[in-house]
Amino acid sequence: MSGLIATVLAPTALPGPAPFAVAEAVVPALLGLFALFVGAKVGEEIARRLGQPPVVGELAGGFIVGPYALGLVVPGEAALVLSELGVVVLLFSVGLEVRTDQLLAVRRSAVAAAVLAMVLPIAGGMAVMLATGAAPGAAAFVGLALAATSIGITSRVLAEMGVLDRTFARVILGAAIVDDVLALVAIGLVSGLATGDVSASTLVVAVAGVALVGLGFAVARRARGLRREAFTWPLFADTPLVPAFIVMLGLALVAVVVGLAAIIGAFVAGLIVAETEAREELEHEIRPLAAIFTPFFFAVTGAAVDLRAIFEPRITLLVLVLTAVGVATKLAGGYLGARGLGRARAMAVGVGLVPRGEVGIVVATLGLGLGLLTPDLFSAVLVTVVATTVVAPYLLVRVVPAAAAAEDVLAERAGVTTLA
Repeated sequence: MSGLIATVLAPTALPGPAPFAVAEAVVPALLGLFALFVGAKVGEEIARRLGQPPVVGELAGGFIVGPYALGLVVPGEAALVLSELGVVVLLFSVGLEVRTDQLLAVRRSAVAAAVLAMVLPIAGGMAVMLATGAAPGAAAFVGLALAATSIGITSRVLAEMGVLDRTFARVILGAAIVDDVLALVAIGLVSGLATGDVSASTLVVAVAGVALVGLGFAVARRARGLRREAFTWPLFADTPLVPAFIVMLGLALVAVVVGLAAIIGAFVAGLIVAETEAREELEHEIRPLAAIFTPFFFAVTGAAVDLRAIFEPRITLLVLVLTAVGVATKLAGGYLGARGLGRARAMAVGVGLVPRGEVGIVVATLGLGLGLLTPDLFSAVLVTVVATTVVAPYLLVRVVPAAAAAEDVLAERAGVTTLA
């Protein structure tokens, strides 16, 4: 901090070209953001007109303007920051639409689905790689990359379909939270075993993750009924969104510090403010922010796709097999864990856990950095991760209506009217 203050207070009266140098650095960043945002929105527009999931259009738009297609933009630091902010805002808005009592009511199904949807993909991925002659360490990292769930894609599709209040959607969200903690523990164990260094930090991350989520639930219950005026009491807060945004960023930061993904902290923040009287106003005010920032996340994800690797027949075959195994094992794990909900809703849970997204990419990158994955194998895993991410929305739009209909039938039999 003292170094920062000294830097700020140090005389920097530089003449002439300094402002122009800054402008020259800003222009490429703005052009990159412009290209990503326009690409995502054009892709979304085309997808909507073709009756396809909008998120697929955003992913495709990011790929087209990215370095492996038209090459209009290579996502830099500014794009990565906006991407992370976009997914944080997305999960905060998802948290706003879910109540803690609803999540706790499905905790058994969520935990069972999370555990099975971790174990089966790890086993399946390792079996495929060991069959190809890969080393155990490489096989373990491939299996782990197939096991880590990314809730960003699924939550976006569920929100667009208006089913976040459904039981199966709550099971998916709860399973994703458990899955995130389990994935971090598994990453620590696999990395430690691969390098011969299993430390206590893995256990610390697990405990910290559980503590953060548990504390968030406790605070949310205590915040129930908190008046709107509590948000607008500060003179700088003309709207409840400003203090809520501070809470969101703060908990996202805490999550990162303890070793979790920022989106978990953002989701917990949404759960907390959802219990207050400002909930409906915040839901309305967060939508424009989500519409602006969230596309950057999907566009940056799409821009990271490098399809050149699959032109080699050996890699193509490996990608197809890993993708099939990845989808099948996640779907089976989620289905078996949530089978108590009935066939249609359990199927929706299984599909909801299919996308891997940024978590799988992080695992693959770690394996490459440790020298356990070759560049070709890394590319195969990366394309597999993206393939599961892209296929999930198509599967969801096919299984969610049946799951919602099944839930309506059960509600009618119980004499309860559910929201459409």
